[in-house]
Formats: sequence, C-alpha cells, structure tokens
Amino acid sequence: MSETALRAPGAAAPSGDANRWKALVFIALAQLMVVLDATIVNIALPSAQQDLGISDGNRQWVVTAYALAFGGLLLFGGRIADLWGRKRAFVLGLTGFAAASVLGGVATTGAMMFGARALQGVFGALLAPAALSLLAVMFTDAKERAKAFGIYGAIAGGGGAVGLILGGFLTEYLDWRWTFFVNVPFAVAAALGANFVIREPEGGRNRSPLDIPGVILSTLGLVALVYGFTRAESDGWSDAVTVSMFVASAVLLTAFALVESRVKAPLLPLRVVTDRNRGGIYLSLGLAIIGMFGLFLFLTYYLQVVKGYSPVKTGFAFLPMIAGMITGSTQIGTRLMTRVPARFLMGPGFLVAGLGMLLLTQLEVDSSYTTLLLPAMLLLGLGMGTAFMPAMSLATSGVEPRDAGVASAMVNTSQQVGGAIGTALLNTIAASATTSYVKDHIAGAASKPQQQLVQLQGMVHGYSAAIWFAVGILGLASLIAFTFVNAGRPGTTTVASGEGAEDEVPVPVVAH
Repeated sequence: MSETALRAPGAAAPSGDANRWKALVFIALAQLMVVLDATIVNIALPSAQQDLGISDGNRQWVVTAYALAFGGLLLFGGRIADLWGRKRAFVLGLTGFAAASVLGGVATTGAMMFGARALQGVFGALLAPAALSLLAVMFTDAKERAKAFGIYGAIAGGGGAVGLILGGFLTEYLDWRWTFFVNVPFAVAAALGANFVIREPEGGRNRSPLDIPGVILSTLGLVALVYGFTRAESDGWSDAVTVSMFVASAVLLTAFALVESRVKAPLLPLRVVTDRNRGGIYLSLGLAIIGMFGLFLFLTYYLQVVKGYSPVKTGFAFLPMIAGMITGSTQIGTRLMTRVPARFLMGPGFLVAGLGMLLLTQLEVDSSYTTLLLPAMLLLGLGMGTAFMPAMSLATSGVEPRDAGVASAMVNTSQQVGGAIGTALLNTIAASATTSYVKDHIAGAASKPQQQLVQLQGMVHGYSAAIWFAVGILGLASLIAFTFVNAGRPGTTTVASGEGAEDEVPVPVVAH
C-alpha cells in the first residue's frame, strides 16, 4: 500500500510545502536567539552593572525583568499567535525583540536596562510559542517531524551553552553592550527569511473572542509565581513578600483554572493540559529544567571562581555538553522517535542526564576537567538531547491546529517556571550548605591562604549538596515520563486538521 493511501484526509503530504525545510532554518535561528539571550547577558552582567551604576540589590532585575515578562505572558503570546496567525506573530516578535535589544545596548541607566529587558521578555513571549507552533503545523509527517524537532531540540538545549561562549567573547574582546546588539542580525535574518519562505497552512487560526479574564488571571498568577521564586532566592523563603507572592499565585491560578473550565472560548483549553501525554511532558520537562538551570550557574561559577577560567575558556568548557545535546537530539532521538514510544526515549534520557549529574556530586576544589567534568557534561548533554527532542514534538502533536499556539506556549511556560524554581531552589540549598561548611571549618584555618581555601571548599561543598537535589529531581522527571507519557505505538503520529477539527486522526507512517 502506498503512503498516499495511508495518509488521513487533511494531513499534509510529506512533499507538501516545498519551503518547510527553509522555514526551519529561520525558525531555528529565532529560537537560538531567544535561548542565547537567557545566558549571554549573565556573562556581561558584572561589566554592565559597573558601567550603569546598578546597585547589588537591584542587579537581579536585569534577569528578573526578562523572566517575569517572558514567563507571565507566554500563554497570552501563544493565544495571540493562534488568533493573528503564527507567521505574523513570529515576525512581530522578532522585530520587537530586536528593537528591545537595541534599547538594552544603548542603555545609560539601570532603569533603561530593566525596561529593555522587560520588553525583550514581552516580545520573546510572542515569538517562542509562534516558532514552536509553526513547526507543529508545518511538519505533519512523522519522520520529517522527528528530524525537524531533532534540530529544534538540539538548539533549544545547546543554545544556552553557546550563549556562554559568545557572551564570553563579546564581553572580553568587545564590550558588554554587544551581548544585546548581537540579537539584531539574528532577528533581521530570521524575520526577512520568514517573510519570504513561511507559508502557514490554511484553516489553523482560532478566531474565537479573546478570553480577557483568562489573560489577566494567568499573567498575574504566573508573574506572582516566578517573582516568588526570584524573591526567595534573594530574601529567603520565609520573607513576607515571598510567602504572599506564592499565596497570590495559588489563588490566581486556581481562579484561572475555574474560569477556563466555564468560558466558551478559553485562553488555555483544559483539553490541552489534561491529556495524559501532554500533562506528563509539561511536568517532566519542567522538573528536568529545574535540575539543569541551577547546574549551568554552578558550573559557570566553579570554572571561573574556583578554577580561574576566563569567560571565553568557561564557554568552551561547555562544548562537550553541546556536542552531547546535538548527538542525543539529532542522532538518537530523531532516529528512534518513529520506532519506539516516547517514554522509552524520555525516561532513559533523564536517567542518563541524572548519571552525569551524579558524577558532579564528586566535585572538589582540585577536580580534573578531563576525568570528571568532561564525562559528566557529555552524559548530561546526551541524556537531555535524547529526552527533549520527543518531548518538544509530542507536546504539540495531535492538538487541533487552533490550539497549537497555546500548546507550544505551555512547553515554554514549563521551561520558564522550571528555570525560576531551579535557580532559586538550588541556589538556596547551595548557599545554606556553604555557610554551614565554612562555619564548621574556618576556626581551624590559621593563615589567610588557609581561610581562602576553606571558603572555596565551602563553595564547592554547597554546589555538591545542591547537585544531589538535582539528581533526585531528574530521577523524578524520568519516573513521570515512564508513568504518564505513553505515545501509542511507534511509527504513528496524530494530526488534526481544519479550524474546528475535533477528532485526532492517526496517521500510520510507512518505513522507508
């Protein structure tokens, strides 16, 4: 039987849109820019703080302003992409992100910098779900979808480490302002390319009226949640503002869920998140990001402060992780995704990453890069690349085209919230363990060099304590993937078609 005979009505043919692979280049470029921005600014932060006279107390707002706007507005951004059209939302997101980056690059005061970062977050929240949902609606054949998401997953995973390298180069050899200006050529190239090659499939818009109560409740609830974790990191978990933010978030998000179950055209149709596969993916992905985010921060500090690496050398030290992610995503994930259920890629993937994390619990002040950090980073990259790729694909597979934007936004939301939780939780654990270690050992250090050594040992002990938690979190992510994610039989994918499509049509894929 031919593939044509097997294909369901309304499913795009593998030879459908001739430009879809060209479109992938520009979608991937935009995704790289957004992921780069999450880490590239961290490298430049000390220089920017000094130049703009930002106090230590306010320094966190360079990161927090971006995280709050991005995390809080993702669901709204996804819904706008479904309403206006993904291509339009994608190009508008790119244009706005580039303009906000220029504003950040020319900033003369702290307030101007914070405003620019918030604007980057606003347009990033429009851009990220539009990019992922474009992939979801343009690649409907299972094998092609596996390849496309393999490339996208590798960029989503490895882009952060590329940001460290690029940030190091730009800060060391040019100026911190170039960590903002570098976004402009990315955005211009992606927007121009998208304008010419992206042809969004017909009939996938969601023209229902906008759910304003849902927008307000979800945005405020997510902002309160992200800010609560950010505040916990700087002011402690028992701080009155921290606690009130968590309480407010719980109330707002509960109200949001109630509203969504009752309104005719919800911002987030509950069918998107109550699906067992997708719910399991959002949860396991969020947990994995909690473990990974803290690690990037710890390893950056370990390499620069303890080992004395330059920013550029630190960036290059992360290359094995990038190599592992690309291999896991494009070679393992892509090749096996149409042959085995996704849980058999995600579950073992998180376990392999957990094994890499387990190696890092052995960190010492004088640990060897070659014998400890290198194999740990390879395992982390390989595991995460293998797990991320099917997660990204399956999270948007089988949703009605009109829901593709919000389903994509949920992937990004789980990553953003996971990042905020990971940074706050693991930093708090590390700081507490470091303080305790130094307190217990400083009395025995008579000379200044011995005291400095105790401080470094305390720092590394703190990292190790936090990494043990990350190992447990990755183990839990693996368990959830094995338990909840059951993508049906290998070699099938589901595609829904038409604006009002209510039924998911299984599409068997003939092996070539």
